[in-house]
Amino acid sequence: MKHGYTNSTFGDGALVVKCYQGPEAAFRLGTESRYLRRLRGRIPVPRVHKVTETSLTTRFVSGVHGQDLLDEGHAAEVLTECGRILSELHRLGIVHGDFGPQNMLFDPATFRTTAILDWEWAHPGRPVEDLAWCEWIIRSHHPEHVPLLTHFFAAYDGPVPEWAERHEAMVTRCRDLLDFCVRWEPGGGGEKIWRERIDATTAWIE
Repeated sequence: MKHGYTNSTFGDGALVVKCYQGPEAAFRLGTESRYLRRLRGRIPVPRVHKVTETSLTTRFVSGVHGQDLLDEGHAAEVLTECGRILSELHRLGIVHGDFGPQNMLFDPATFRTTAILDWEWAHPGRPVEDLAWCEWIIRSHHPEHVPLLTHFFAAYDGPVPEWAERHEAMVTRCRDLLDFCVRWEPGGGGEKIWRERIDATTAWIE
């Protein structure tokens, strides 16, 4: 499916099947299925349909992908909703681990979240992890919208860490993903990309 990166994901309009690949695939599958079931009815997430040893099947959720809405000029609305829904999630004591518009579906009329996707990295943790990663996604992939990050932080109903702490969290997450790529394919394309991203992220100033 469009916007899928780490794993193989496909759907038929009724169901979506995600096949896990790479290091700790079974662990990540178990994490995602567990959090989807735990959060159902509390946060907008897809409904689990079936779990196998290598795949997770969920019900299809209608909505427009966040990255598409950003490209269509709705960054302020998307980032506002990202902040609002993230504060709801953090009140449950959960960190998504890969939070941002790249893993969200929205109602195109209201810009409300119809689903937060990809829970394989979810864990109890510090809110700065999600706040910083959403910021990283915008700075890395949608730099023209960096001035609109104020909408994201304003809509977040909780304390927003200072730049130094957010920046450190971004670099740490990039290093974690580099380690993931090295373990999956040493010397491969993913390793090269994440080494470059670490260098770029480290050089950022607020």
